[in-house]
Amino acid sequence: MCRPEQFLWWRNDNLIVALNLTLCFFFRVDFNVPMKNNQITNNQRIKAAVPSIKYCLDSGAKSVVLMSHLGRPDGVPMPDKYSLQPVAVELKSLLGKDVLFLKDCVGPEVEKACADPAAGSVILLENLRFHVEEEGKGKDASGNKVKAEPTKIEAFRASLSKLGDVYVNDAFGTAHRAHSSMVGVNLPKKAGGFLMKKELNYFAKALESPERPFLAILGGYRELFKIML
Repeated sequence: MCRPEQFLWWRNDNLIVALNLTLCFFFRVDFNVPMKNNQITNNQRIKAAVPSIKYCLDSGAKSVVLMSHLGRPDGVPMPDKYSLQPVAVELKSLLGKDVLFLKDCVGPEVEKACADPAAGSVILLENLRFHVEEEGKGKDASGNKVKAEPTKIEAFRASLSKLGDVYVNDAFGTAHRAHSSMVGVNLPKKAGGFLMKKELNYFAKALESPERPFLAILGGYRELFKIML
């Protein structure tokens, strides 16, 4: 179990506020939002990422490139069911500016689009989990379990690493996963976003000095198997 003091390294000097903001910021966000018939039914996770994005844009960022997963396509492209394109539309509404949606998250065309965008551009990449190299395992088109080849994982991560100057993690809910977008982006500058700081502060407070009486509500599918009560 991590102690709360282990989270205190995430001070302001590890946040986007401490960086040269005229760079291209490459965000890992959590846009895994519920949808029905390709319509977003709850946009809270998108709204939660807006303050960090707006801060960079308002401070003169060259561009903001966003990557996320959506659902569990298991490494198989399923744009009809798991595309992030509806998220781009919603994000445009929340930001009040255009959002360029790219139909992939890696490769020469994506690298070219992110290399020299117009000043102040916002770019959203397609679902990371359309590539088995994101999670390292998945299923093939027939539903058989597969593992990603190490060389292809390296190539996937290398392509992601070409899409920005600064890596910003603002996806607390998936930060515990050793996925390529979490641990494989090799950029010289890395920082946390405002949402990450907020979540870590809440977590540290709950562990170190919770207000009493203290009530913990546990939920989710896996708790039964992971926590012995």
